[in-house]
Amino acid sequence: MKDFIIPDRDFGTPAAKSKAMVTLTIDGFDVTVPEGTSIMRAAAEIGISVPKLCATDSLDAFGSCRLCLVEIEGRNGTPASCTTPVAPGIKVHTQNAKLKQLRRGVMELYISDHPLDCLTCAANGDCELQDMAGAVGLRDVRYEAGENHFEVRNTSGEKNPNWLPKDDSNPYFAYDPAKCIVCSRCVRACEEIQGTFALTIEGRGFDSRVSFGAKTDTALTSDCVSCGACVQACPTGTLQEKSVIDIGTPDRSVITTCAYCGVGCSFKAEMRGDELVRMTPYKHGKANRGHSCVKGRFAYGYASHKDRILSPMIRDSINDPWQEVTWAEAMEFASNRMKGIIAKYGRHSVGVITSSRCTNEEAYLVQKLTRAVFQNNNTDTCARVCHSPTGYGLGQTFGTSAGTQDFDSVEQTDVVILIGANPTDGHPVFASRLKKRLRQGAKLIVIDPRRIDLVDNSAHIRAAQHLALTPGTNVAVVTALAHVIVTEGLFDEAFIRDRCDWDEFQDYAEFVSDPRHSPEATQFLTGVKADELRAAARLYAKGGNGAIYYGLGVTEHSQGSTTVIGIANLAMLTGNVGRPGVGVNPLRGQNNVQGSCDMGSFPHELPGYRHVKNDQVREVFESLWGVKIDNEPGLRIPNMLDAAVEGTFKGLYCQGEDILQSDPDTKHVAAGLAAMDCVIVHDLFLNETANYAHVFFPGSSFLEKDGTFTNAERRINRVRKVMAPRQGYADWEVTQMFAQAMGADWHYTHPSQIMDEIALLTPSFAGVSYERLEELGSVQWPCNEKAPEGTPLMHIDGFVRGKGKFIVTEYVATDEKTGPRFPLLLTTGRILSQYNVGAQTRRTENVVWHAEDVLEIHPHDAELRGVRDGQFVKLASRSGETSLRAKITDRVSPGVVYTTFHHPTTQANVITTDFSDWATNCPEYKVTAVQVSPSNGPTEWQEEYAAQAEASRRILAAE
Repeated sequence: MKDFIIPDRDFGTPAAKSKAMVTLTIDGFDVTVPEGTSIMRAAAEIGISVPKLCATDSLDAFGSCRLCLVEIEGRNGTPASCTTPVAPGIKVHTQNAKLKQLRRGVMELYISDHPLDCLTCAANGDCELQDMAGAVGLRDVRYEAGENHFEVRNTSGEKNPNWLPKDDSNPYFAYDPAKCIVCSRCVRACEEIQGTFALTIEGRGFDSRVSFGAKTDTALTSDCVSCGACVQACPTGTLQEKSVIDIGTPDRSVITTCAYCGVGCSFKAEMRGDELVRMTPYKHGKANRGHSCVKGRFAYGYASHKDRILSPMIRDSINDPWQEVTWAEAMEFASNRMKGIIAKYGRHSVGVITSSRCTNEEAYLVQKLTRAVFQNNNTDTCARVCHSPTGYGLGQTFGTSAGTQDFDSVEQTDVVILIGANPTDGHPVFASRLKKRLRQGAKLIVIDPRRIDLVDNSAHIRAAQHLALTPGTNVAVVTALAHVIVTEGLFDEAFIRDRCDWDEFQDYAEFVSDPRHSPEATQFLTGVKADELRAAARLYAKGGNGAIYYGLGVTEHSQGSTTVIGIANLAMLTGNVGRPGVGVNPLRGQNNVQGSCDMGSFPHELPGYRHVKNDQVREVFESLWGVKIDNEPGLRIPNMLDAAVEGTFKGLYCQGEDILQSDPDTKHVAAGLAAMDCVIVHDLFLNETANYAHVFFPGSSFLEKDGTFTNAERRINRVRKVMAPRQGYADWEVTQMFAQAMGADWHYTHPSQIMDEIALLTPSFAGVSYERLEELGSVQWPCNEKAPEGTPLMHIDGFVRGKGKFIVTEYVATDEKTGPRFPLLLTTGRILSQYNVGAQTRRTENVVWHAEDVLEIHPHDAELRGVRDGQFVKLASRSGETSLRAKITDRVSPGVVYTTFHHPTTQANVITTDFSDWATNCPEYKVTAVQVSPSNGPTEWQEEYAAQAEASRRILAAE
């Protein structure tokens, strides 16, 4: 971490990957570089900077600006160093009188068509054009102003037809065509890095201009996804963040980690004083490699939003208004309440919910609170309602409950199965890397009831197969794929004999070979045509390196764990485990959902996924913590709510989760919370769960604390404090204060001490320390004596459990059935601009793209019900009903409707049922029988809910 802007040295062109080396001479210095390296990069590697404008090392060489000219002895002309590869023995000159004159002439032409308003330009001091003018020694421009692009009017006062107005339509950045030098870096970034192809060069010659496409006049209405790649690539003030225009250029930066999805992008938080100016993707971040999405790049404004609660608050009853108090008063009130509950109802009557938004260190302390202070195992986390089947399924088959690969692995894959995931919306930076690989020739199989962007809506991308299955039939589809692989002899016998139990495989093969699992037998159940499924199975089995990426469309089912097991079976069948380009990869939803699981947030597991019934494991924790640990697993979130309704569970400490909005069957969640005597909510905002809280501890944002997040590839990344916590304390300090108020003897002074304790107690983290993370940037667990620098790829020589285990995957239909009253199936998901329950993104300009949840419905189903596009409709299930606007689209199949769950005004989870995964209680969000009918507006329940929420957020005026 530095207190100045960290210079990401730009080498001009990407690094070559060849293992063959070439030696040449540049300006009298010998340099040895990989074959295929550009002369520009070779020069940069020995500290020689060749002037450039169109070149940057995040993009392929383009050679348009002609500023990087060099001379090579024995060759005619002055080639561009960015597009000229090195060759053995050549002698290159980057500086002489001839080159200086040529470069000055080129720069003079650029400046002749560029406004000289540097002092008032937002890019002043951060402009490559300005830097290069200085580098080539340009001191004068001989050309008179002609019909240039930057003058609004000519000398006669006539309007200049070449001038275009600034485009301010995008909420986060401005496009000023007057400053554009047509270097094409923004266009190339949109194509090569993001893969959206939203930008193009319009016109020819002097008339060439950057355009946001033929379909639109503005950035906002174009295909642009506001990832910021074009802004990052722009060498002038043409594309500029509005925050820089408003605040000024930053003067220091801190490297930290994004707090949105499970990709775990690294960013430079660039500051002026204690004000955040912009978040710039860090090019050395191993998860994102210098790329970002609209959320991580721009949607950080929630951290300073007026809705943030900055003072602790208490109230005796949930019907009372909130009263602001000091931290000491809040701790006394909360601890007295909890101690009273424990005294009256016993130590098992209280529990905690850890956060997948907070750091590893904070999640560790919250689960330690219940085990070491409350003395029970009543701890759970949001992974219960998203990826708990991943933990169970991969744990049973492979022996570890996490993804097998790093994100770089996708660059070597040949066939990708994408099942139950929509990465362009949910994990956009990974999606960009996947799209790049697909454009290079890899094949894609999408298994999803909805036609996601990657099926055919993405530019230059089309899935080889789209298996549009009926929601709830994942297991039947995956087993049918295995049936084809086994019965057609497409399995990898050598891998199975070497790495798996052969007898178990034969039992499994006998099961899947049964004709009832054939594509022909299952097609009427699943809705997937037999020939399409067979083609997909053959492609995955024989198409080269096969990788499976999956999301909540796999896990959030009553057979979520069975589907994860089936996916693992497919990978083992085909030998697609243990090397780059293959594997089984869950796309984790929240920034630290992997970490919160690693930290022991589940009621049956201590940190490191070790069962509480294991006496030896408990002894390790007991000796360090100095307490006795209960050997009985505690309550899961659904069990806590059930027990609360029954009257046996009375107190909850909920950190950084909004279970009232995110958990299924909202009415049941509300009833459980209302029945408790003390609900402590620890969050940034008065979220929906806080409607039922008695104590509110204001939380700190990711910008205000130190710690670590663990992303979907098991990568432990540092989170660094960018500014002081606005409410006074980081979240780990608040938890420690509460533990101390409850009588605990905790005295951590920095999160590094908590990580040291985690490393001491958790074998897979044994080699992790802040010093190691500073040295390496990040590590992927397991990190220990066997792997001191971490483990990018799992199961290389053998599975963690020893032999890979094939497990039978019998399809069992969900109890949630369609019928005359509820003939449609509702499935849910996310959208690019919003995030999870929307608490953060709804408090940013991202609402421009998604101001409300809408219901996608097929034209056939809409016509049958008399539903018009944009009309309010009532969405009803056996659990409840809500109202929202309809969007008629063929992206969903007939009989299927789809919505998001980002807005509490919709409260989509009032519709979902309490059915859940057989092994883990993960709710069945993805299959709900519903009916849709025209509506005049909000339902009675929505109006009552809104009134109750408003009343619950009353805060007494300060005396």
